[in-house]
Amino acid sequence: MKKYYAEALGTFALVFCGTGSIVINQESGGAITHVGVAFTFGLVVMVMIYALGPVSGAHLNPAVTIAFTIAKRFPAKEIFPFVASQAFGALLASFTLHLMFPANEFLGSTLPAGSPLQSFILELILTFFLMLVIIQVATGSKEQGMFAGLAIGSTVLLEAMFADPLVEHP
Repeated sequence: MKKYYAEALGTFALVFCGTGSIVINQESGGAITHVGVAFTFGLVVMVMIYALGPVSGAHLNPAVTIAFTIAKRFPAKEIFPFVASQAFGALLASFTLHLMFPANEFLGSTLPAGSPLQSFILELILTFFLMLVIIQVATGSKEQGMFAGLAIGSTVLLEAMFADPLVEHP
């Protein structure tokens, strides 16, 4: 059960801090900035990997859980409880943000700023790069494993810095 609690907690932290940084940036008139939002996402991913990785692997995202299963590095029978734990953590974080910022209608949601094709291609490429880094460093040698959180968090930060201008925060 510890690993399911860890996934719920880690996903809660990711959504609460990451999405929360978008909400607080909106509420404060841009005090956090685009760069601050990108750093928040990268840093929360990094610290959750270091804090919870030894317990659950810190997938924090159903796509990661499914990718590890496809790569035969995670048992298929664990998909449902992991994804359910992640969904619970994300929903609880969103509910908490809604309680804290009831007037914020969109709670950090994003919409494509470009065409659907542009958004699809960008998401496909960025997801590929993120999953490449995750698969390579999270299951590699012991030396790589020590830096997995830094590499994965940095990839999230890089992608948020690079791609966030192509989304709208209504």
